[in-house]
Amino acid sequence: MKKVCLLLPNGFEAVEASVFTDVFGWNKEEGDGSTDLVTVGTRKELTCTFNFTVRPELLIEDVHVDQFDALALPGGFDQAGFYEDAYRTDVLELIRAFDKQEKIIASVCVGALVLGKSGILQGRNATTYNLENGMRQKRLAEMGVNVIPDQPIVIDRNIITSYNPATAFDVAFTLLELLTSLENANHVRKLMGFLPSE
Repeated sequence: MKKVCLLLPNGFEAVEASVFTDVFGWNKEEGDGSTDLVTVGTRKELTCTFNFTVRPELLIEDVHVDQFDALALPGGFDQAGFYEDAYRTDVLELIRAFDKQEKIIASVCVGALVLGKSGILQGRNATTYNLENGMRQKRLAEMGVNVIPDQPIVIDRNIITSYNPATAFDVAFTLLELLTSLENANHVRKLMGFLPSE
């Protein structure tokens, strides 16, 4: 069983997290059944960007990297306190630990800024939120990252980054494909009403 750690800092954007729970939930029930997803929070109760509450299955201090095969990280809003939680030392250390073991790390939108803050994107290709005059992409570049501005999803070795919420489902399916197979990911895509990837 391949296990995914869905890391949820307070202030995360719910839709960007829910794509992972849905895609991996569908795979568990209707796909090859080989994956499990665990929600991991920075707090016992998390407030999403647009004000509903989530209770994660585990707290970050209870996570052991050896138990997981991949890490998934949604973005969030500054106004909701996302960076306050996402830039915490324990969050950044967990990200570094996944990267050190070369486990797959998938982020959506400004989740890449958290990866950048951890230092794991130094000198590597990545992207992040592309609108508002590329302000966040410039911030990512200031972290020593080679930003690919016009590519919706960028994969550099074990790290997947993307440039806005519209890419979220594709990131989740890409992660599923890397953990299982293209054939299985396309099967789940089809069951969920999405076009297959080539």
